[in-house]
Amino acid sequence: MRICESIEEMRKARVLISQDRRVGFVPTMGALHEGHLSLVRAARKQCHTVVVSIFVNPLQFGPREDLAKYPRTFNRDRELLEREQVDIVFAPSVDDMYPKGALTYVTVEGMSEKLCGRSRPGHFRGVTTVVAKLFHIVEPELAFFGQKDAAQCAIIRRMVRDLNLPVQIVVEPIVREADGLAMSSRNAYLSPQDRKSARVLYHALGEVRKGFDQGERNADALVRAGKRALATEPAARLDYLEIVDPDTLDPISDIRSAALVAVAALVGETRLIDNILLPPA
Repeated sequence: MRICESIEEMRKARVLISQDRRVGFVPTMGALHEGHLSLVRAARKQCHTVVVSIFVNPLQFGPREDLAKYPRTFNRDRELLEREQVDIVFAPSVDDMYPKGALTYVTVEGMSEKLCGRSRPGHFRGVTTVVAKLFHIVEPELAFFGQKDAAQCAIIRRMVRDLNLPVQIVVEPIVREADGLAMSSRNAYLSPQDRKSARVLYHALGEVRKGFDQGERNADALVRAGKRALATEPAARLDYLEIVDPDTLDPISDIRSAALVAVAALVGETRLIDNILLPPA
């Protein structure tokens, strides 16, 4: 496994990959868990060469968010990726990715202010800027993302379409703990009690799905059911629970086709997100 610590090293490594070998790319911020590794395995099945980036992107953190304490576990991550037979790990520095005086950003207007973008101004601009840069550096044929970040996936798909980027976006299912909690690097912040409380997000989504399965198609009624479930856990402070179009992130009033049910809440001091698709795949 080759480790590239600069853009120059990554570009040299990319040149050495034969043109007839399909490159799969998994962008991460490290602190890897089974959800990340499921993306690596999907890339391995579909591609000849697998590249994983590890870069804690400062642009997607707000001024009062957890950039400084975000878990950084590079040595452990490297061992996990080596076991998965990853070919290249791209781990650039912040100075390399964002040269002094950089003024250029990539923004998907109209979508970046929805869901997490509403309560985290600038977050999705940071995501699309770094992902566009990574795509330009790594030049993958396929890029793999997790359904847990459904809004991010929708925004990146739109960016790729609008900018005619030559990469196919592959979205893999959410990987969950045995009790339903979506795997996330931020789960490491949860105290034992908060970890129990965090199960309420999946429970709330389950109440929405139950209502849908029983024939309810009014989005407001389903959202109310989900919010009632969340309200049973005092440790969870709701940011949003919405039902939206999975491609545009626009609100849906009556569910007549595919719909994304997305939730975000603070459990203790940790912000968690989760989602399901209706009808379930």
